[in-house]
Amino acid sequence: MQRIPGPLRVVLTGGIACGKTVISDDFKALGTTVIDTDVISRELSQPGSPMLKAIARALGNEVIAPDGSLLRRRVREIVFHDKSKLEKLNSITHPAIMGEALCRAQSAPGRYVILAVPLFFESKNRDYADRVLVADCSEQTQLKRLMERDGSPEDTARGILRSQVSREVRRKGADDLIETDKLSLNEIRDAVLNLHEKYSAIKV
Repeated sequence: MQRIPGPLRVVLTGGIACGKTVISDDFKALGTTVIDTDVISRELSQPGSPMLKAIARALGNEVIAPDGSLLRRRVREIVFHDKSKLEKLNSITHPAIMGEALCRAQSAPGRYVILAVPLFFESKNRDYADRVLVADCSEQTQLKRLMERDGSPEDTARGILRSQVSREVRRKGADDLIETDKLSLNEIRDAVLNLHEKYSAIKV
């Protein structure tokens, strides 16, 4: 596939609660453009939007709140227990979200752009990534963070982890790796600065 013109595209990914937000915030502080596919997802699934209507048809009207907004927690509960519905949801959302993300990346300023894609390894099309940066931590740390952050019971948290690709798959597919449970916030910031210099020097 011919590469779409534009700056170096670095995909930032990792399992849930692995510290992606901390890393992306450090890149933003350096003036790097960060395109967050979760943000794009929210923009494209506003009340009355075509994507929201398609999600409701696939998963049922129970995922729509009385005010017409998407009940994201309910969506997670449904798809994390039904792989076929997860695949159906992804087939609706991924093409639209990534199409918009790549359009924004093409015109981003600077030598490189960060594309925050939580489910990068779960998707079929990965050809758009020039490099893959993985935020990593132990599954025990993931569980602890997830339960504290979202108030999820342990069985729900474990179900969420099982629905994602394994830690081994993510680590194997990484060009660069930041282990967020082994570094302090200052050390993570230093790691990001080193990668910033590295990415800025890569020609595409």
